[in-house]
Amino acid sequence: MTLRTTHHPLRAWHKASLAAVAAVGTASVLALGVVPAGATVAATTTTTPHARSVTEPTVPGTCQPVPAQLAKPGNELFTSTQESAPPDTSRIQAALNSCAGTGKAVELTASGGNSAFLSAPLTINKGEVLLVDAGVTLYASRNPADYQVAGQPKCGTLGASDGSTLGTATGCSPFLAVRGDNAGIMGTQSSSGSQGLIDGRGDQDMLGTTKTWWALAESAHSKTTKQQENPKLVTVFGASNTTMYHISLTNSPMFNVLLDRGDGFTAWGVRIDNPDNARNTDGFDPDSATNVLITDSFINTGDDGIAVKSDAGGPAGGVTVSNTSFWGIHGMSVGSQTEGGIQNVTFSGNYIHGGTDIHGNKASSNNGVRVKSDSSFGGTVSGVSFVNTCETGVEHLILLDPQYLSGNGSSVPSFADVTINGLRSVNSTHGSSTLEGYDAAHPLGLTLENVQLDVTKVTAEYANIKMANSNISPSGTGVTVTSVAGTGSVPSCSSFPGWPGL
Repeated sequence: MTLRTTHHPLRAWHKASLAAVAAVGTASVLALGVVPAGATVAATTTTTPHARSVTEPTVPGTCQPVPAQLAKPGNELFTSTQESAPPDTSRIQAALNSCAGTGKAVELTASGGNSAFLSAPLTINKGEVLLVDAGVTLYASRNPADYQVAGQPKCGTLGASDGSTLGTATGCSPFLAVRGDNAGIMGTQSSSGSQGLIDGRGDQDMLGTTKTWWALAESAHSKTTKQQENPKLVTVFGASNTTMYHISLTNSPMFNVLLDRGDGFTAWGVRIDNPDNARNTDGFDPDSATNVLITDSFINTGDDGIAVKSDAGGPAGGVTVSNTSFWGIHGMSVGSQTEGGIQNVTFSGNYIHGGTDIHGNKASSNNGVRVKSDSSFGGTVSGVSFVNTCETGVEHLILLDPQYLSGNGSSVPSFADVTINGLRSVNSTHGSSTLEGYDAAHPLGLTLENVQLDVTKVTAEYANIKMANSNISPSGTGVTVTSVAGTGSVPSCSSFPGWPGL
């Protein structure tokens, strides 16, 4: 395998970003790195369950190679026989079953002129890695019946349940389900920088229909009681110490990667590409998950690039997102579900390209730094820091919104402790910031340090704001502003990374 250096100009000052995190008082920051599949993580005493000391992973040895038997189609479509019964499902799953617990990889390899695999949903077990070689593509089935969860709404239709909920309480199982500790999904890199690719084919018609997964999602947009029953591309079901490394994901029918609880997750060098018109295709959703690191990655998607969430079943915390570039996203977000509580989340040294996605599609919701929730699923958000962030072409530069939807529940959101230290925006031809608490009893607790925005329009209410070296002037109902000494500096944001390709 040939490794290459990623294109982030911020790498040179990434250590400074972490120093700034320490200065703003975040209780737990994950070191830059990850845990290789099969490795053990030692617990330490912190305000989160435990923190990991992690380093860049390595690809494990091969337990069993699985050679490709299909040529890669130019239009993502295979023969009708192959589409009706994806031919690679049983042999990939058999290899995964036999390699469980070995700490090694089931390696999908090219063979002669063949470099494609077509499969129904797969399960990755404890102590193993699914490895996709550079130049190889693993295609997901288009048949909704392959994903059907027994007793749930019909996959591939509009159902009564919300496809964004946790677990399997939706009509569709994910394409790749990680169901054991110390497992991983990885790719190799070619000398040109291409990576192994997983294609969810959300842009293709569901088998037996004239509607794509994405069109189904769009048709649900105006519905109030029904949601699309679409599969996620990857779901980690409560597993600990999961690693994703140098793998590319594209055309997900819904969320790309959902972390359904679990402790210890690392994504390093992951590339995600879904166009802006692919609704609800979040990049990463750590949901009631702890000790999460997402770093050195590139995310272009049709919804939130990152959305750190928690449900009533438990908190989310110890999450770090660093040295990552985003395009066309709805936000580098915390929320909207915060009911279980969210604490100790750090975004450090990241870039947000607003305005359009990498395909030239205009962003339907053009947001940068974002915390969102409402009274249907609100909870306490504390120890959340956005450090050394660069934004270009973003409309909603800072969006702290506890009235995200018209919730009428009793789970009131409280954004108790949010810090933005080091934020610069450029090329904002129009834009604004929103700094809001829920009400006088639940004010926003916000620290703004080293914030230089090229559009300074701001709306604020019910907020206690500490400020240092920042060029916006928030005021409004229930707003207090206090000057503080501050630490750190404004990032230069003199250049932005380019999209590296898949």
